[in-house]
Amino acid sequence: MPVIIRHIDQKPTIVSPGCNIIRLLQPEVIGNDQILLDYIKVASDAEYNLVLESGAVGWVQVLSGRGSFKGMNETLTPDLISYLPQGFQGTFVSGEGDAVVLVARVPDAQRFDPDINDMPRVLRHTDWTREPILESEHDARKRIYMATPALAGTNAFKGEMITYPPGTAAPEHHHVGAEHFQYIISGRITALLDGDRQELEAGDVLYNYEHELHTFINESDAEAVFVEFFVPGP
Repeated sequence: MPVIIRHIDQKPTIVSPGCNIIRLLQPEVIGNDQILLDYIKVASDAEYNLVLESGAVGWVQVLSGRGSFKGMNETLTPDLISYLPQGFQGTFVSGEGDAVVLVARVPDAQRFDPDINDMPRVLRHTDWTREPILESEHDARKRIYMATPALAGTNAFKGEMITYPPGTAAPEHHHVGAEHFQYIISGRITALLDGDRQELEAGDVLYNYEHELHTFINESDAEAVFVEFFVPGP
């Protein structure tokens, strides 16, 4: 059965002064360690120490605000997604105002990508707003690739930003060979999970296992936007 994590039900844990975390996808929630996902809020000028466990890779997406990793010149904004290589350690410092960040990790990434050691060993970024917008041939959905083997340098994960204009629905479908989640960025959307209706809103997470039938319908009068990540990517 799919797993739904509703943002309104989650309680943050303070991990350091000015920094709290909500652990969204964890083994005790989804039953495995295929994808780990954290929602982190860092107050102005506060810090978050990010250390990947051995063999893990991942990515960072700023949802609001801005910040940077100490010793690195790039300012991270909601326009960028950053790919975390094996062995990454860094201290994220929020800029003026609070920064809200999603941090995802794929433990033991070699089980999903035998060539994971070929992934660049430096933190890299993609401005996803400059990637092509792909329009569906059958409906009004739009998608932008956020993580592909060419962008991230690994097959361990793949990600997209998907927009559903009002009234848009997708055909019911399932995926084979990967598990994936959707994190709702903005708006409201109805998920049909093997016929079961579930209303999702900004901050909610839906986790799907392989072979599970699902689709989405935007029955609201505003766009619904979510990011969708698969592990493994292919």
